Amino acid sequence: MLKPHGNRGLVNSVLTADDAAKFSGALNGFQKLEVSDELLLDARNIANGFYSPLDGFMCSEDFDSVLNCMSLKDGTLWPIPIVFDLAIEAAKLIKEGSQIILTQNNKPVAVMQVEEKFRYDKIKYAQRVFGTTDAAHPGVAQVFAKGDVLISGKVSVIDNNYGEFSDFVLTPASARKLFSEKGWRSVVAFQTRNPPHRAHEYLQRCALEIVDGLLINPVVGKKKVGDFKDEIILNTYKHIVENYLPASRALLGVLPQNMRYAGPKEAILHAIIRKNLGCTHFIVGRDHAGVGNYYGTYEAQQIFDGIEDVGIKILKFENSYYCKSCGQFGTDKTCRHPESEKIMPKGTIVREMIKTKTMPELEFMRPDIAKIILEHQNPYVA
Repeated sequence: MLKPHGNRGLVNSVLTADDAAKFSGALNGFQKLEVSDELLLDARNIANGFYSPLDGFMCSEDFDSVLNCMSLKDGTLWPIPIVFDLAIEAAKLIKEGSQIILTQNNKPVAVMQVEEKFRYDKIKYAQRVFGTTDAAHPGVAQVFAKGDVLISGKVSVIDNNYGEFSDFVLTPASARKLFSEKGWRSVVAFQTRNPPHRAHEYLQRCALEIVDGLLINPVVGKKKVGDFKDEIILNTYKHIVENYLPASRALLGVLPQNMRYAGPKEAILHAIIRKNLGCTHFIVGRDHAGVGNYYGTYEAQQIFDGIEDVGIKILKFENSYYCKSCGQFGTDKTCRHPESEKIMPKGTIVREMIKTKTMPELEFMRPDIAKIILEHQNPYVA
């Protein structure tokens, strides 16, 4: 099985029940800081090893190195900063070298050893990560909305409950254990933030022909308005795994993470996370983690061409579709027919389906999957 990213072993800083109880019972002895859902999710992901080798929020040296060189200060490939932001006034109350309790609704959820406080350039952050400073880009908007000060330091988690979808979360440690128990020596991860259409299935089945197991790993977390709700994605893929894919060779496990919509840079982060999960292969399709027209159709694939070794095999698939003339699914690599013969997987088809409450063509989406979507009054994030 692949070594975790950075070759240092998986980070695991989830406190034992006894240690967690000590902190929970001593709240008055520590400075408390109420945190957002987004920061708490990153803290849990650090503690559970999703972001290995990171064991805390980034210091200024790592932050600058990621923006300037797409690597941590020690040279380890890393594409997007993982940071803890604070407003200036709130940051004044935090001392470097102090230990603070991160809370939600006054309930302790994590412990952070504050190492450094520093200011940063949001314009540079946005440009280097997203390739744009356009505030209409949802990832850029997230950066501009952050506090003006970043604090760094190691994080340990007291409360490791990921919330509504905790039962479906596969941590790196649990995923690696499960793959080993199943005897899977090679595993391909399929990333998604949308319900499955038939072209998605085609890519998954193609990948299954060359590996032992398939991990369908949809992103569950904060998304932009107009994206599908998490429960829709989970329920539709649960149906696919339980009814259509081979039971001994396919798994569903969610990735708890907030989308950043960083296109090529986020594709690298997603690959690193799947490497930490123990996957040997990772599918990168068209417009991976993209939004609007900010990135080229295959830019998220092309970025890997300039990276010497990610440590996980990238499977690059072209846009797949059903060809009426061929009578099967394929891509431009395998089909010679004109666009008029192709049923392309377009989001507009799904939106029209939802608007009119009508089933799409069988070659686009399975009727039982469409039914799950149509049963919801509003399947989109509002």
